[in-house]
Amino acid sequence: MCGIVGILGKSAVATNLVDALRRLEYRGYDSAGIATVEHGALERRRAEGKLRNLESRLLSEPLAGRTGIGHTRWATHGRPTERNAHPHMTANVSVVHNGIIENFRELRLALEAKGHRFETETDTEAVVHLITDEMKRGLSPIDAVREALTHLQGAFALGIIFAGNDDLMIAARQGSPLAIGYGSGEMYLGSDAIALAPFTDAITYLEEGDWAVLRRAGVEIFDRSNARVERPVIKSVASSLLVDKGNHRHFMAKEIHEQPEVISHTLANYIDMVEGRVNFPDLGIDLAKINRVTISACGTAYYAGLVAKYWIERTARVAVEIDVASEMRYRETPLPQDGLAVFVSQSGETADTLATLRYCKVNGQRIASIVNVRTSTIARESHAALPTLAGPEIGVASTKAFTCQLSVLACLAIAIARARATITPQQEMELVAALMEIPRHISSIIRNEQPFIDIAQELSKATDVLYLGRGTSFPIALEGALKLKEISYIHAEGYAAGELKHGPIALIDERVPVIVVAPQDDLFEKTLSNMQEVAARGGQIILISDAPADSVGCKLAAHIQMPTVSAFTTPLLYAVPTQLLAYHTAVVMGTDVDQPRNLAKSVTVE
Repeated sequence: MCGIVGILGKSAVATNLVDALRRLEYRGYDSAGIATVEHGALERRRAEGKLRNLESRLLSEPLAGRTGIGHTRWATHGRPTERNAHPHMTANVSVVHNGIIENFRELRLALEAKGHRFETETDTEAVVHLITDEMKRGLSPIDAVREALTHLQGAFALGIIFAGNDDLMIAARQGSPLAIGYGSGEMYLGSDAIALAPFTDAITYLEEGDWAVLRRAGVEIFDRSNARVERPVIKSVASSLLVDKGNHRHFMAKEIHEQPEVISHTLANYIDMVEGRVNFPDLGIDLAKINRVTISACGTAYYAGLVAKYWIERTARVAVEIDVASEMRYRETPLPQDGLAVFVSQSGETADTLATLRYCKVNGQRIASIVNVRTSTIARESHAALPTLAGPEIGVASTKAFTCQLSVLACLAIAIARARATITPQQEMELVAALMEIPRHISSIIRNEQPFIDIAQELSKATDVLYLGRGTSFPIALEGALKLKEISYIHAEGYAAGELKHGPIALIDERVPVIVVAPQDDLFEKTLSNMQEVAARGGQIILISDAPADSVGCKLAAHIQMPTVSAFTTPLLYAVPTQLLAYHTAVVMGTDVDQPRNLAKSVTVE
């Protein structure tokens, strides 16, 4: 979501703050700003829109302070204007904030009654005035923050600097990630290790409820009870990662093309290629005895979990409960004793997923998380963390993270099936072999993108698009529709093909493209009958299938010929053409592919 950086430097930090913020652009934002301590006073520069607007402002109004904080904001409270942009400040305190202060209205009313004047519509400004009020009572900056934190409710990460204190920065974390970086006579703060990669590879992640006092000589960390604690310093790998587009026009295109490699890496982490068996880590639970698996996730990760429901139920013969994380815990769903709960999140910081994880943990579930960030909160709070090896995914619309999540879930399904003896050793070897073929088949699809470009020219003219699929192709239809609307802003919906005649068929006419995801599996003939219903009403059918175009018995507007693979692995393969269709349609329409409007990469608030 929003991005935080902070630097206690040896020289002017404004340029480095902006450079660090640029590395966080992938999170999505609509304004940016920095503040520094100059000659004992707080100074700031903010701008609506992209970082280039802030850079232009700094060219005409430079900042020279050695201590500073910066922020990229994605609006939650208040419009995306310069006035609402971070940092927020009074004469004595400046704050950057990720998350939501849930009780900001009560705090604001109480502070206004004391004479504080608010200038913005944001929840963050309540934090600034709260700390300022404590300092007016005579507390030191450190004591004022300590006291203020006791009054804050919600999820937040804070970076705070003070007038008259060139060698002080305070950080606090509750429900939103925050990392501290160590330099030589310098200290750093960031909501993501990627932001700090140019400066240091020595990182400490604050734990839930931690707050920290940074000075150039080092850091003191306190837990929520204000006890001094030590947190491990780890060597971050972010500094070795080149976060650039390479020779691609967009990060999303680069990440689509990286899928053969990253899926191979992910599968290699869970498969014994020599033996042809899944080599799954011990989850601390007897997979042979579980009678239900609970899966929860949000957005694209939820669709990965929905595919897993089909896989696990069919292959391992275990009932699977799946729900979007934002709904599941509020249903107070009953959970089986000693059950397995699986959580899927690219960032490992998704607020709804984390909250549901904690609900399941309290209710006696064994927690396994599938995450792309091993040091994330979800990973740390799980009994077993199952990493995807996708590398940093910069494009907001998930591509390679999704297929890597599917790769891990496929291996999990096989591991449960083996433990329960619902597949034979020979069947396991066949499924593993099918998985290992997928990177090669994806390479064959992305080698020639011209068919997708041609179809995108027509899709870009549509106002509504339908996606249809059956079985494991149904979640891929849902994901394809999500991708299209995320980045092209065309209204799209995915449906189970069998539900077509129960309502959605009313939408179909000659102006509506209908994208059908239809591998030649045991449901193929039924999907063909649904296609006939679409064709009879003039719908423009775009078929994604390994079946020849002349074998389907109806007129097609376009046909994407797919390789023939095992029915088990079709979701991994058929996700790729839906990504390419969405990508090229967005390119034709001229939208901001990597940072679509109103969206954020990591949703760290409910």
